[in-house]
Parts: sequence; structure tokens; C-alpha cells
Amino acid sequence: MTPRILAPLLGLLVATPAFAADYTVGAGSTLGFTSSFQGESFDGTFKTFEATIRYDPADLATASFDVNVDLASVVTGDADRDGALPDAEFFDVKKAPKAHFKTTAFRKEGAGVVAEGTLTLKGVTKPVTLAVTFTPAGTGATLDVTTTLKRLEFNVGTGEYADTSTIADAVKVKGSLKLVAK
Repeated sequence: MTPRILAPLLGLLVATPAFAADYTVGAGSTLGFTSSFQGESFDGTFKTFEATIRYDPADLATASFDVNVDLASVVTGDADRDGALPDAEFFDVKKAPKAHFKTTAFRKEGAGVVAEGTLTLKGVTKPVTLAVTFTPAGTGATLDVTTTLKRLEFNVGTGEYADTSTIADAVKVKGSLKLVAK
């Protein structure tokens, strides 16, 4: 190659950011949800979760998320609700202490990316689709994900709590992971 052709190509390589494919989840990461009880919206957060993340926006075929959530670590700021959520009617942490999400595929959709996977919660496994936003930052990135689940499909809120006029069926799940390159 002549220097006149080689120089611009090298310039493109230097100017193009390289993304690490493997990440650990760093401090400041959050995983939570929004629901409503008697028409009033409330937020909840899981204080303990682990995630193995492989993500390169230029190579979605090799991307993967594998997330385990400690359901007993849920907090909503309401003592009664926080005491009830680990019980059998809701998360049943004695029988199923963790929720698990694992991706099966990624695809571009419009200007964004969608991750398809399966969520196992309270012994029920269902397909789930996440909207994914990946924002590079230095040697790491921020990975934001959102989806809406139907809690009754996972048997969360059974018995008297199955009434959707009291507790909404739709639960918005959101995560903001501060990723650190491995």
C-alpha cells in the first residue's frame, strides 16, 4: 500500500474506539423496578445481584448477559411491603431465592438494540425482551436496560394479591450497570 492510502486507514483505526467485550459490574450499578399499589407508584431496588456481561456493539453475535438477582435483597422504602415481598405470595425466596436472566440473541431495532432472553423467577421461565442502551465511557461503559414484565405470568402476587386493581400487573424493570473492562 502506498503511504498516501495507508495514512488515512491508520487514522481511521486510531479514531475508532475499541470496546472491550468482557466487563465486570462496578460500583454505582442499580437494578430495580417500578410498580403501583392502590394507584400509587412505588420503586423497588435489588441491593444484591451479579452479572456477567459480554458486549461489543459492533459484534452483537458474541454478546451475552447472564444475571442472577438475590430476591431477598429487595427494598422499596416501605417496611410492610419490604417484609411481604420475600414471602411465598410474592418472590417466595425460601423456594426460589434468585431470579436468573440469560440472553439468547441480540438484534438492532431502529436506532437501538434489543436483547432477547429468558427470565426465571419463582420457578417460572418465560421469554423476556430488553431494550439496551450502551454508552462507552473511558475504559468502561454504562449499560442501561429496560423492560416491562407481567408479574402474574411469574406467579408474583398470588392469592388476595392477584387483584390487579390493587397491585398493577405490569412492572417496569430497569437496570443501569456501570461496566468496567476486564
